Amino acid sequence: MIKDIVNWIKNYAENNNISSLVVGVSGGIDSALVSTLCAMTEIPTHCVLMPIHQDPEHTKRGYNHVSWLQKYHIKVNLHEFDLTEVYNQFINVMDYANSELGYANSRSRLRMITLYQLATTTNGLVVGTGNKVEDFGVGFYTKYGDGGVDISPIADLTKTEVYELAKELGINKEIISAPPTDGLWGDSRNDEDQIGATYPELEWAMNYNGSTSGLNEREIEVLKIYHNFHNKNKHKMNPIPVFKK
Repeated sequence: MIKDIVNWIKNYAENNNISSLVVGVSGGIDSALVSTLCAMTEIPTHCVLMPIHQDPEHTKRGYNHVSWLQKYHIKVNLHEFDLTEVYNQFINVMDYANSELGYANSRSRLRMITLYQLATTTNGLVVGTGNKVEDFGVGFYTKYGDGGVDISPIADLTKTEVYELAKELGINKEIISAPPTDGLWGDSRNDEDQIGATYPELEWAMNYNGSTSGLNEREIEVLKIYHNFHNKNKHKMNPIPVFKK
């Protein structure tokens, strides 16, 4: 699978006359895997750190990961764009439109803008880091934020498969052992805190098509959590509604 994904990225870039690959690196498992797969293509790969009031530990993990990549791949480039002041200024001008959720999503959208600015400068592709559960199960991403990408090399992989490939590639243990988090809130909440279920539980719910009779209390609760997120976030996963004349 590793070889297949690397070749898929490489062929897509070559067929579309692309000169570089641009990946946002958060210090998490998904972006670590994607940036590694991109580096393995030997196409110039730009790994981008974009802290916004970020936990220093997340940024440190991102630095350590890119440093590890650069030991083995000479075409890996590290960029850091601290967007904290840009984000603060955005908050200052928004006045009464001060939704906490809106501000959290704005962090992701500022990062998307940054990645595309670099991609345009380097004739590059913005490479997505979403996995199958996030992108097609619960819709756990920001519309026009981390959902705004050109290609998605791991969007057909479950979180379990992401971990398996990361271990196979020797990605730093500090990343593999870190609780998954979107890093949008400026506090310690992780994905499980926000969703209410673990990724293995969500993977089970995503594939479960049977009756609820015979399920235990937790399994029924997980199914409800999964379907609630899936239905609420369908607008992210479905094509934009278009009026037909």
